Amino acid sequence: VEEFVAKSWETGVDVFRIFDSLNWMPNMEKSIEAVRKRTDGIAEVAMCYTGDIQDSSRTKYTLQYYKQFARDIENSGAHILCIKDMSGLLKPMAAYELISELKQTINIPIHLHTHDTSSLQAATYLKAIEAGVDVVDCCIGAMSGLTSQPNLNAVVEMMRFQERENSYNIEVLNQHSTYWEAVREYYYPFESGMKSSSAEVFYHEIPGGQYSNLKPQAESLGLGDKIEEIKKSYREVNEIFGDIVKVTPSSKVVGDMALFMVSSNLTKEDILTKGENISFPESVVSLFKGDIGQPVGGFEPKLQKLILKDVKPYTERPNEHLTPINFDKELEAFKEKFDPSVTFTDLLSYLLYPKVFEEFYAKRKEYGDVWHIPTLNFFYGLKDDEEVLIDIDRGKSIMVRLLTCSEPDEEGKRKVFMRLNGQTRIIEVQDRSRKVAVKENLKIEKSNNKQVGAPLQGKLSQVLIKQGEEVKRNQPLFVIEAMKMETTVAANDSGKIKDIILSPGSMVKTDDLVLVME
Repeated sequence: VEEFVAKSWETGVDVFRIFDSLNWMPNMEKSIEAVRKRTDGIAEVAMCYTGDIQDSSRTKYTLQYYKQFARDIENSGAHILCIKDMSGLLKPMAAYELISELKQTINIPIHLHTHDTSSLQAATYLKAIEAGVDVVDCCIGAMSGLTSQPNLNAVVEMMRFQERENSYNIEVLNQHSTYWEAVREYYYPFESGMKSSSAEVFYHEIPGGQYSNLKPQAESLGLGDKIEEIKKSYREVNEIFGDIVKVTPSSKVVGDMALFMVSSNLTKEDILTKGENISFPESVVSLFKGDIGQPVGGFEPKLQKLILKDVKPYTERPNEHLTPINFDKELEAFKEKFDPSVTFTDLLSYLLYPKVFEEFYAKRKEYGDVWHIPTLNFFYGLKDDEEVLIDIDRGKSIMVRLLTCSEPDEEGKRKVFMRLNGQTRIIEVQDRSRKVAVKENLKIEKSNNKQVGAPLQGKLSQVLIKQGEEVKRNQPLFVIEAMKMETTVAANDSGKIKDIILSPGSMVKTDDLVLVME
């Protein structure tokens, strides 16, 4: 993390927003220290807002809690305090009260960040500005609102002729908005599916960024028609977990658990009464082990034991368990593993996110620098006889014209005829739109406790045991992976592996039979 901060400063980052998804100060101290000692940048330290300070029935995240946390942040060496309201829960009158009190509590500037899921947040900004907030986060008009931030263009107009007006050129902002409106149309398949604002966010408290990912994640698990159940389950999981702060990555854990419960038809009561025989998602186990940090008030001991089973948790800072890195040796080994062209920044990416970097590297090796392709053509391809100019480097371009495509063969492959800089080329590609026969796997018999099945839809990424192997209770058997969520399935009882039905890489659905025990 320290090297990442130093390298980020070197490559142009000047403001570092530092936050912890559980508002746990020990997790932020090293980053704050790194910014102050190894850069001349600004350490903007965030406190994540959740709950409702004006709701007297919610006693965990009170005004006094936020005031004390703000003092701790200022004392840690922060240059700016950020209020990070990822779900858009901070209501206008609560914002006025919170900012007013914080202005009397600390002496550093206050920066407010929120998401506009309910469409209430422009009013929240107005009251925060009245209370003296120093900075608010906005988004250009065409990209604003809903799970994004409040509309910059509208906020500029809202403050026109007021005491704290900023002299933005609204005509220029509107021109930028028109441009981004056109760009956004290219990305419509990745929209959250949310057509209008919803005050439901005050019920389920799903952060804006996570809400955007919820639909595709649910669809990957075969739960695209159960979004409402998932939102309800999200609230239930938050209650089970003890009303934790929900910001990446803690919000993802709550989301993983909600998806897992809906996929496995589990209720809140099932978790509490049958948890000892349930294999929970890896992210849930990691949270309760202490890998992310410690929540306000700690974990509920009985639930923690239920989820961790034989795994021992810890309460100290997670990174204290890491071995110090020799970057010279690591870079040398890194170049040997990949290729000599990889850089130190690539190494940092790999150390922080090894699996993600490996996938990125493999795709880049296979397809090259695809970001040179115009967005429209990248997502939607070319029509017959359409031509596109691709700038691949300064002063270096290629002209691609699609001539035609053959009909798919028996394997679903098409020949693509094109001209590359005037020269005819033919390549063969798999037509993924072709319907193929779907192989159905065997299902477990619910009454047979010797059969072990998949708890959710996804890919069988790892089988951790061998046929004939003796296994103990709670020993990991296999891993199911589904769009950023991994679940390790463990043995409910000791026994011997009689038969392994499916191999790694197999696509599975809920209750597909994976292995049989004696």
